[in-house]
Amino acid sequence: MMIRMRDPFRRVRIGLGALALVLVGGTVGYLSFGFGLLNAVYQTVITVTTVGFNSPHPLDTGSKVFTIVLILVGVGTALYTFSTVLEVLFEGEMRELVRSRKMEREIDQMSGHVIVCGWGRVGREVAQFLTNAQRAVVVIDRDVERVRDVPYASVQGDVTEDETLLSAGILRAATLVAALDTDADNLYVTVAAKSMRPELQIIARARSESSEPKLMRAGADRVVNPQQLGGDRMASFVTQPHVVDFVDIVMHDGTLEFRLEELVVSDASSLAGRTIRTAHLRDRTGALVLAIRRPQGEFITNPSPEDMITSGDVLISVGTAEQLEALARYAARP
Repeated sequence: MMIRMRDPFRRVRIGLGALALVLVGGTVGYLSFGFGLLNAVYQTVITVTTVGFNSPHPLDTGSKVFTIVLILVGVGTALYTFSTVLEVLFEGEMRELVRSRKMEREIDQMSGHVIVCGWGRVGREVAQFLTNAQRAVVVIDRDVERVRDVPYASVQGDVTEDETLLSAGILRAATLVAALDTDADNLYVTVAAKSMRPELQIIARARSESSEPKLMRAGADRVVNPQQLGGDRMASFVTQPHVVDFVDIVMHDGTLEFRLEELVVSDASSLAGRTIRTAHLRDRTGALVLAIRRPQGEFITNPSPEDMITSGDVLISVGTAEQLEALARYAARP
């Protein structure tokens, strides 16, 4: 069954249409009683609005009866139209106020969320992927109409202003994604966000190659060029289409049983100081460690059973959701 959304302006249109018919009908009626066009319009308006001015033309019995009927119909129609207009204006403002207050409370309760700056094509894709990954998202955009269409917590305002970033909960956020339309805006918000939260992770979008080093110097932890990634992806479909499809399904689709995750080995983990062999990861969890990234940034791909696991290592692993959850527990605790 299709659910039709209520149109708040439907009653206003009906009221205005009915009022217009009353005015036209009153004018035509007075014309038939010998009024001139201007006098007919004038008599209709003062009758419907009940202002009480003297009639510009003598009223006989028939015109008096017509005036009585016009008052009853016209005043009721005018009151209905006026009330519906006020109702729509009042409801719209109240609805926006309630929405704003609710959004503020929702954002105030967030911690460790991701702030997505810019509700364009890139921002939409980022927010959707993060939501699918069970990450809380707050979207910032300066366009009022675009913000109204955001299905997540959102803030309408200029992202280059500190107050807007504070409203989005930047002091409690884990990551900020700068996906604005211009490199200059992304550079500015990177500088502003880093000055407010030096430890905040920032992922910035770059349209041109020359902007990438500038964004890194400004404090961005990662800089992504969508055009370059798009070209690489298209080339990958030419050379290794099945590999790309498999990675897409594992990383984004979720239709396969297997997942690809990264897990950080904590200082308190029982895995720290053990080799992959002695940790018995496959026997305990069933997950497969594809690579290890050391805290210094070095990658160990296809690690051997004798490779040591240390605290701070990132285990890039594949397995089912249950297997990865088991491995995460070992990586986090004794």
